[in-house]
Amino acid sequence: MDVLELLKNFVGFFVILLFSLCFHEYAHGWMAKLKGDDTAERMGRLTLNPLAHLDPVGTVILPIIMIVLNSMGAHLPFFGWAKPVPVSVRNLAHPRKDMFWIALAGPISNIILAVIGTIVIGVLHRALITSTYYKAIMMLLAQFVLTNLFLAVFNLIPLNPLDGGRIVARFLPPQWAYKWDQMETLSSYLLLFLILVGGLSLLAKPVLLIFNWLMGFAEHGFF
Repeated sequence: MDVLELLKNFVGFFVILLFSLCFHEYAHGWMAKLKGDDTAERMGRLTLNPLAHLDPVGTVILPIIMIVLNSMGAHLPFFGWAKPVPVSVRNLAHPRKDMFWIALAGPISNIILAVIGTIVIGVLHRALITSTYYKAIMMLLAQFVLTNLFLAVFNLIPLNPLDGGRIVARFLPPQWAYKWDQMETLSSYLLLFLILVGGLSLLAKPVLLIFNWLMGFAEHGFF
């Protein structure tokens, strides 16, 4: 195993993923507070401190395994998850509508980061094109954009406990929404099955399509 390759992947994947996941969870907590629930803030989760959001499996073990395997030549999709931000529905004035916006805040936060990353690429593309570090910087920024796009699309999958499952519940009749929430365990197993059989590779096409579209904007000076 190439140690330098492993170190590059650690910085280029793990650090970017960790920040993106923390920002995602912070957005959930921020929106919840905006809607009247300060549970996340009181529990110390309204922060970008990664220690507050770490999930042993989704934020540490799984990403590190993927980094090691990819450094050995594998081509696994890089993803993970953080510890969900707590939300007390009792504190929300309009639970169904408010939970929709709280859930949507996560993917939107990653889309915002992807757009910011694209703008930075567009600016630095012209400013650093003659720099020795141009290629390395562009690769890191591109990975930043790609990671956030993947997180946004992944979390929009309409299955609980992902944000997409909460978003779907908003448009179901109340009695169906209740049953939908009761099926979260089954949905979790289905999601795990899709991950294990490589179902996440299906996300690559829409993610790369959006990524290439954004890179086109950046490279042609639209930012």
